[in-house]
Amino acid sequence: MPGVLGATRARWPKAWRSGRYLLGTLVAAAVTLAAMPLLCVPSLLQPWAERQRRRAGALLGQPIEPRPRAARRNLVWLVTQVATGLPTGALALLCLGSLFLTPVITVLWWAFPTAPWLPVISVPLTGWGTALSLGLVNLVSLAALAALLLPPLARAHARCCLAVLAPSPAEQLVERVTELTRTRADVLQAHSAELRRIERDLHDGTQARLVAIAMRLAVAGENLSDGPDPAATLVRQAHGETEDAMAELRSVIRTIYPPVLADQGLSGALSTLATRAGVPTRIDVGPLGEIPAAVEVVAYFAVTEALANIARHSRATSASVRVTRNGVLLRTQITDNGNGGADAAPGSGLDGMRRRAAALDGTMRISSPPGGPTAITVELPCA
Repeated sequence: MPGVLGATRARWPKAWRSGRYLLGTLVAAAVTLAAMPLLCVPSLLQPWAERQRRRAGALLGQPIEPRPRAARRNLVWLVTQVATGLPTGALALLCLGSLFLTPVITVLWWAFPTAPWLPVISVPLTGWGTALSLGLVNLVSLAALAALLLPPLARAHARCCLAVLAPSPAEQLVERVTELTRTRADVLQAHSAELRRIERDLHDGTQARLVAIAMRLAVAGENLSDGPDPAATLVRQAHGETEDAMAELRSVIRTIYPPVLADQGLSGALSTLATRAGVPTRIDVGPLGEIPAAVEVVAYFAVTEALANIARHSRATSASVRVTRNGVLLRTQITDNGNGGADAAPGSGLDGMRRRAAALDGTMRISSPPGGPTAITVELPCA
């Protein structure tokens, strides 16, 4: 008896937690059955199913992430909850009810002396000795039964609940794509802010200092003699190197984030490109809304590279650039009436355009049959 009591005491906290879960499952299954017509509405069924899913995860100690709406799986769970929750919950209620009723029957045996002793030992009680001894036997037996039966029963029901409500591979893929889309948008926003910060720091900071140094060197060079003075030679060399550094810095700034984009936006920047193109170019830019800076840069350089190729290789007499936005997709199309044959060979400028677009999960398509015309379409996500 002491060994049984010790084992029962060790397992009882888990049995009590499992019993509470199963009693809650009984109530939830009864509510589900009673409210079945209402719960067929997806907007009501989803939170109810998620609540039971979190209960099952808490029992098993598993973290439960939010699940995408899945009407079909929720309906399957609705039937499963009633079919499994009612019998398992009723069994737990019977077991725990008998356990807590045992002391009551033990104390009140004199009120019903001929009543059978249920549920473990059915012996009529004739005195306090019999009542107390049989009461203890029943209590220990029922506690041991609850400790052995309720935990695996509760775990089985919880696993069944999670299995039925678990996202399917297709739902997991949708959830993953949604998460990647959200994180990509966050990265684009952070990248846009960083591009603007770098361009501003270089333009207003480093470039301004180089300009000031170049001006001082120029003044110093004018005040020095034109003879072979070593100091004058060094000053003039430093001035020339400073001018070269400024030219390189301006090139870097234009590569990182062209100042014309910051000043005029994508539409104004493309209009400026058209005025410098080697062939007459028409620009058509629709309503774009707010676009991440990284997307603007890729679209701008795609048009820059395409117009440069048209001027150098296509023998075209006209070109057009059309930029539109369809929801979360920015589409840039560059066409010309040249001789065609454009190819995004590895290492070419068009290949660089393709790789820039791919870095933002975008695409580039080229239609350029021999004899023309050529159409280059770059599509970039801009959520």
